[in-house]
Amino acid sequence: MIITRTEPLGARVEDVDLAHLAEEDVPALVELLAEQGVVVFSGQRLDDAAFTAFLRRFGRLVFTVGETPVPGHPDLNVISNVGRTTAPRSTFHVDSSYFAAPPAYTALRTVSIPTQGGQTEFTNQYRAYESLEPALRDRLEGLTLTHVVTGVELSEGDESAAVHPLLRRHPVSGRVALYLTTPARCARISGLDEDETRALVAQLYAHSTRPDNVHRHTWAAGDVVMWDNGCVLHRADHSGVVGDRVMHRGMATGYAAAGDAGLAA
Repeated sequence: MIITRTEPLGARVEDVDLAHLAEEDVPALVELLAEQGVVVFSGQRLDDAAFTAFLRRFGRLVFTVGETPVPGHPDLNVISNVGRTTAPRSTFHVDSSYFAAPPAYTALRTVSIPTQGGQTEFTNQYRAYESLEPALRDRLEGLTLTHVVTGVELSEGDESAAVHPLLRRHPVSGRVALYLTTPARCARISGLDEDETRALVAQLYAHSTRPDNVHRHTWAAGDVVMWDNGCVLHRADHSGVVGDRVMHRGMATGYAAAGDAGLAA
């Protein structure tokens, strides 16, 4: 594998075929994801079956209730702007953080690339934590945040809320990340009332998503992009998209599958 690291996060991996990934390469990729947050694999020729098999190397697959499954591949879902009269909306978030043990990894493979726009943006949540004012870091120590689901119709028994530490020690890297999601899904910070929660979440979210803490990925045919939900936020930029933007997405439990919920402080 040829690895090129980027700033403020991310890495590009070349000279690897994900359809025939060597067993010894999986732990190295787990370490790279934990260190860099996002890994871009360029020039891949994966169909959905091979993409699913690749994801299973990183744990049990997770499907989000309410998403549109890929025909014939129920563990994957479709992300598409085709047939929409208005552009989709996306804000920086963590996938399925309302689960008690959220999926460690999300990956997208390209199906159709627009001729213009459609980048995906990622934030470095290690850096977000490390660049906090010391007094604010001290204030956050030991606090938890209740994450809730929004915009999805759930069935009885589906998870809808979970409590996670605001300062999360990553189970692979050992580094501390600021762990929050889009403000609409941040219900309550321990010890604070609703207004205090809203104000602090807005402050932390704005800090995390500052332009100098964001990496933009411009998609190319054959790209597979995978990220570690424990140390990045992500969003799709749907502004100014020209042409079809179609991705197939999968999520895997990763390190949570080994009995670690991945959220220990």
